[in-house]
Amino acid sequence: MAEEELPGVLTVDVGGTHGLLANLAALLKRHFRLITLGEFLENRKELGERIQSVFVFERRPSVDRGLLESLPNLKVIGNCGVGVDHLDLSLISGFGVKVTNTPRAVSDPTADIGMALMLASARRLVEGNAL
Repeated sequence: MAEEELPGVLTVDVGGTHGLLANLAALLKRHFRLITLGEFLENRKELGERIQSVFVFERRPSVDRGLLESLPNLKVIGNCGVGVDHLDLSLISGFGVKVTNTPRAVSDPTADIGMALMLASARRLVEGNAL
């Protein structure tokens, strides 16, 4: 399928300190035409019609009434991470948009860090390192 025929997905910039990870961008590009927030802000009218999904990465882009009103064909907001407490679900559902997230995406890394912190505390590693 040509890129022009793919549904658009709005997301943050790719790369950099706070941008979308390259492997996630590659995955999205297989199924969507990737539209960064910067591109969208430069051409809201044309690109707003094409966007059917928003991919929220590290709580960005911020989903508010203004954004929802500028995306008439929006169908789903996908949040990369656990929880959706930073999204106004009642506002979003009022626009007929579904919200998804990745509930178990960071379960293993969270458990690993928790164990590492408990072991570091029990063995007083931080104090030893400072000495």
